[in-house]
Amino acid sequence: MKQQELFHILQTKRRYDKQTGKFTINIAYKTAPPKPTNRTIGVTEAFGLGLDKWEKFTIYDNVELKIAPTDIVYITGDSGSGKSILLKALEKDIRQDLGLNCINITNIKPEPNKPLIETLGTNLSEALELLSRVGLNDAFLFLRTYKQLSDGQKYRYKIAKMIESQAQFWILDEFAATLDRDTAKIVAYNLQKLARQQGKAVLAATTHTDLFEDLNPSVHIHKRFGKEITIHYYPNTPASQCSLVKEMRIEKGTSADYKALSAFHYRSSHLPPPRKIFTLKRNDELCGVIVYSYPSLTMFGRSKVWKGSPKQLQKEMSTITRVIVHPKYRTIGLGAKIVRETLPLAGTKYVETLAVMAKYNPFFEKAGMQKIAESQPNPHLLKAIEKLRTLGFELYMLQSQKSNMEKIKKVGKRKIVNILLELSRKGAVPRKRVLPARQAYPSREEFADKVKRLNCEGLAKVLKRLSFMAQTKVYLFWTREGSNGGKVSKFDVKPSPHSI
Repeated sequence: MKQQELFHILQTKRRYDKQTGKFTINIAYKTAPPKPTNRTIGVTEAFGLGLDKWEKFTIYDNVELKIAPTDIVYITGDSGSGKSILLKALEKDIRQDLGLNCINITNIKPEPNKPLIETLGTNLSEALELLSRVGLNDAFLFLRTYKQLSDGQKYRYKIAKMIESQAQFWILDEFAATLDRDTAKIVAYNLQKLARQQGKAVLAATTHTDLFEDLNPSVHIHKRFGKEITIHYYPNTPASQCSLVKEMRIEKGTSADYKALSAFHYRSSHLPPPRKIFTLKRNDELCGVIVYSYPSLTMFGRSKVWKGSPKQLQKEMSTITRVIVHPKYRTIGLGAKIVRETLPLAGTKYVETLAVMAKYNPFFEKAGMQKIAESQPNPHLLKAIEKLRTLGFELYMLQSQKSNMEKIKKVGKRKIVNILLELSRKGAVPRKRVLPARQAYPSREEFADKVKRLNCEGLAKVLKRLSFMAQTKVYLFWTREGSNGGKVSKFDVKPSPHSI
């Protein structure tokens, strides 16, 4: 015997007009009479109801919606008002009548046990770019699995999969419903920013009405119970900034502020002596920190834009050595904000930085710094790493001091020492970069003596340093002089016979 349906959707006159770009939606549903029981019979007798009638309810009555393939559509309303039904109807029309691809966030099934970096893009660069776009740009997160992420991080990851899909319409029911409201606003701001950059459309439905400013929709549909509905159209322009940014301010900081966020930086262990530290705060919450340090005597890329004596260098140059934004607040432009607003406060004419992440996230350039050069790994260093690989070391694991110590104990200290001594020969890699020393230019004998006296832990730290040295880095520069917004010109370069 066929089971009786208790809820049945009726849909009529659903159509899409290609000339006007309008969707016309008519949706109604009917409910079957409940199965007679003692209690249902008691209700019908008390209120004079019948158990033999289907009840019909209309929720969309000849509703016209104009939605373009690049619109940001925000659908709000109480639970049960018909938001999800509208999304399903629109998705069906988009696929059938417009012939455009849709991706529905509910259909994204992440691989739970693979590192994130293995689940996106066709290569490492594509994966890093996709993850960085959605704010999963913590180096440690790249190696985590989906099931190890927080709810907010999981939502960001699914948005990265939407970008990767190349679908024209991104459909999100119960949009950010499980997230705290701060995280929901950040996700909403980033979603509309990415969709508009990509020329995609978003259909997002939620009971929450507090995301309007951050989504900045071009179409807002508010659905009430029954047939009542309001539709508003707005210019399709990006949100100027996330609403939370308005609540943030720059303040002078301390080393304690850096330490509080250092766990969110992939190089948390070592910090050069700071010249100035600034923080980004929201009320009493620490949202970001930037550290300006004294410049090293040598720096890749510097000679292209600055020349002078060591004394001039210390007086005129500051180096940005750390920029950390709390993971909760990533993707809303805080990296660029804290750099842009503190560059004039650094206290020097020039500011430089050498950053790995700048290759994938151009926030330094957005802040007014100019990209000068991109480094390539030293061939002698690559040769040394290849020798390490033959001993069982892998570049991606050299950043793990614990792993390095375990392997050193297996292969013996002598083999590692010999590789480091070869790496330090004249014309290879500056010895001070391989192993910190008080002297600016330690001799080969001094270097060899220090390396031979290292224990397993010390050698493991040196190998970790080699992994950082092997990364591709971007050199960026800013000057206070001139009226070109910090851009380098021929007038900014300071001529001198002393080249650093």
